[in-house]
Amino acid sequence: MTVFYEIMQSTFIVAIPLLIVALGGLFSERSGVTNIALEGIMLVGGFFGIWMVQTLERNTDMNVQLIYIAAILIGAITGAIYSMLHAWASIYMKSDQIISATALNLFAVSFVVFVARTTQRHIDGRPTGGSQISYTSRFIINKFPVLGDIPFIGDIFFTQMYTSLLIGIGILIITIIIMYKTRLGLRIRACGENPHAADSLGINIYRLRFLAVSISGALAGIGGVTFIANTSTEYAPTVAGLGFLAIAVLIFGNWKPHFIAVGAIFFGLTRVLGQYYTNIPFLNNLGIPSAYYRMTPYVATILVLAIFSKSSRAPKALGQIYDQGKR
Repeated sequence: MTVFYEIMQSTFIVAIPLLIVALGGLFSERSGVTNIALEGIMLVGGFFGIWMVQTLERNTDMNVQLIYIAAILIGAITGAIYSMLHAWASIYMKSDQIISATALNLFAVSFVVFVARTTQRHIDGRPTGGSQISYTSRFIINKFPVLGDIPFIGDIFFTQMYTSLLIGIGILIITIIIMYKTRLGLRIRACGENPHAADSLGINIYRLRFLAVSISGALAGIGGVTFIANTSTEYAPTVAGLGFLAIAVLIFGNWKPHFIAVGAIFFGLTRVLGQYYTNIPFLNNLGIPSAYYRMTPYVATILVLAIFSKSSRAPKALGQIYDQGKR
């Protein structure tokens, strides 16, 4: 049972950032704007969030969980601001959404490397030659009060876990409420299905899509911070393709929050099995080369998309440039 608990805990450590980012993509694509810039937004949001962690560690005695929350807030703000570039280009400038998002992905890597090297040289007083931002805080909570005492569930979800678990669950619940129980959610879905009909009812398509893409960026920024803080002790200019995997989760979940949650857990599990198979006696004793296990999440992604993409129903106006003069 110990191995089972470890696998499930590791799965949720990966699945929660994946869920948050995929839900961010949901807001953007439900409004009709394709957002494959999630990877780049994660990089930028994660960079500034971890930079905040390092700054607070060196200059304050703040509680580590408060540092974690502050980093998440900074990641959300910077992610939202960075995504506004995509929103402005694709909505107001009517540029191709794929090209705009790809540009953000390409720019993000160079940007964070340049800023990291510059700031680290300033902080350390010498050229570092690297783009890593190191920190010492460990944000894991050994046991959540009360919740950790629940039999079985407490051992999996609320022991040796991060605050991001509660944040991710909260974001999922809020997303479901917004999408299906509020006027804002109805308008976002209308923009993604038939923007001209929505416009005829007085909905400002440009403004609403801009808001949806900004929310998408904020959630991707949060996902970037939580993924880096949960799986490493330093920032490097990569999030291991999690942004692109989030798009696969979004398609697998058929652009519906509850199915996206299932997809995030599934893909999180495949990633964990590919990395921690040596801790599972049955898999370790099979004698299969390690390369095959490391391929597991990517092969699973291809197979799942091949099976489920045909039955997926994307928003009808997804990727279409909206022109108010054309009806």
